[in-house]
Amino acid sequence: MTLLCPENSLKSKAAHAHANTTIRDKVEKGQLRLNLEGKTAQALEADCALVAIGVRPIVPSGLSIALDKKGFISVDDRYQTNVPGVFAAGDVIGPPWLAHVASWEAIQAVEGIFIEGFQPQRMKEFPGCTYCQPQVPSIGLTEKAAKEQGLAFKVGKFPFTASGKALAAGEPEGFVKLLIAQPHGEILGAHIIGAEATELIAQLGLAMNVGATYEEIEATMHAHPTLSESVHEAAGAAFGHAIHI
Repeated sequence: MTLLCPENSLKSKAAHAHANTTIRDKVEKGQLRLNLEGKTAQALEADCALVAIGVRPIVPSGLSIALDKKGFISVDDRYQTNVPGVFAAGDVIGPPWLAHVASWEAIQAVEGIFIEGFQPQRMKEFPGCTYCQPQVPSIGLTEKAAKEQGLAFKVGKFPFTASGKALAAGEPEGFVKLLIAQPHGEILGAHIIGAEATELIAQLGLAMNVGATYEEIEATMHAHPTLSESVHEAAGAAFGHAIHI
């Protein structure tokens, strides 16, 4: 089984990850055979396979609703389809296929319908979370994407091996990584690996939503010992200000 977890963590748990791999399957006499095509070819046999990605919209019959090139429902800035009075939000208008994104979009669409003068927002930044162990959430740009856009930035990184709370909890694996724009210091992206990491990403989402800088994160007192202070430390680490490493 291929799981979206840190590769080193998977190896320590005797699991195997196959990245950049295409799977060809064949069932013979109730036995599933998987032919993996990647850097090296490999054949696996299993009783079953879990396919956990990919959705398609179900469009109500009798409505000539326009779809985009990938088969998802097209909407305007108010989430209205090409059919007047018909609105769509969530998975049916395309990825990311996440419950919190769908809920947020639905609220925007409904408030746009019923609240006079309200201008719905379209989704920009969203937290993506992988609920494996250790957890892996992220929001915003990756280093690669920031470089491709020609952005100037610094990287702040703080390991959980230096976190008193993580050590006390017996969960020292992982880190907090921040991409900090230059010259003004706003947060371009955040990536976390570790225990309860999906709880920490909201702090960075809020910072990005209000345009907070790394200096404002540093100026915000974080309790000690907590996992959340690792965000504070990562912000400072980009400029040599971290006190625990």
